[in-house]
Amino acid sequence: MTTGWHGVFPAATTQFNEDLSIDFDATQRVLDALVNDGVNGLIVMGTCGENNSLEPEEKRKVLKAAVEVVNGRVPVVTGVSEFDTRRAAAYARDAEEIGADGLMVLPAMVYVPKPHELVAHFKTVAEATGLPIMLYNNPPAYRVNIGSDVLEALDGVKNIKAVKESAPDPRRFTDLINAFGDRYDLFAGLDDVALEGMMLGAKGWVSGLTSAFPAESVALIAAADRGDWIEARRIYRWFMPLLHLDAEHDLVQSIKLAEQIMGRGSERVRMPRMPLEGARRAEVTAMVEKAAATRPIGPK
Repeated sequence: MTTGWHGVFPAATTQFNEDLSIDFDATQRVLDALVNDGVNGLIVMGTCGENNSLEPEEKRKVLKAAVEVVNGRVPVVTGVSEFDTRRAAAYARDAEEIGADGLMVLPAMVYVPKPHELVAHFKTVAEATGLPIMLYNNPPAYRVNIGSDVLEALDGVKNIKAVKESAPDPRRFTDLINAFGDRYDLFAGLDDVALEGMMLGAKGWVSGLTSAFPAESVALIAAADRGDWIEARRIYRWFMPLLHLDAEHDLVQSIKLAEQIMGRGSERVRMPRMPLEGARRAEVTAMVEKAAATRPIGPK
């Protein structure tokens, strides 16, 4: 029943040219660098990948580019974030044909479903593909909770194998394990409760700030895996001011600005997002520069 997925899965960014067309070469460089830095998998076109700012054909081209550059070195999991179930199922089918290793499936955008509608959405997408599926639970962002009742109703859907848990309450990990045992692989999905999730049984971390600081992210999860909680806490405490950025509405702009400062990508985003400016830009810049000067693992 398990995926075999574990460790750090950065929610990678999509890179844009000055005219905000997709820069496929730069996107591939970002992905290649993360793999070379030791991550265990990649989430392509999740929130940080600006999924809903891409045209349908652009999504398929980005995924093809990702599969090409990764070349089987780590699993490539693509976000499935669409406005309705029909489009989500169509993208799931295409993603399997393109060569993705798995799907991270979100509730349908905009509409807030009732539990039976959420179950039907996930079942329909799962039936469209043989790929393993990670469900993405983020109640603050999407106004719907993938509760135990929904997961119970999906128990018989064999390719729904994992849950990315981004509720800001670490008790969820224990509640889900108590309810379902090892039926679902759990991933910590909110950066500033990542270590708590790992301590409570998550198998990995879908991370935003890894894009800027991969060495520390990989070292943090490695320390947790071997039970070295002293080292894990040391890294986590250094990291926490930046990890809090993942819980803000401007997380994509903040993470891409951090990438740019660290020489790993561009801060360009598509509207309605716009690059940070003013006091917020100065605040995030100062945080990243301080973190860069005091890195516990990577080069300062």
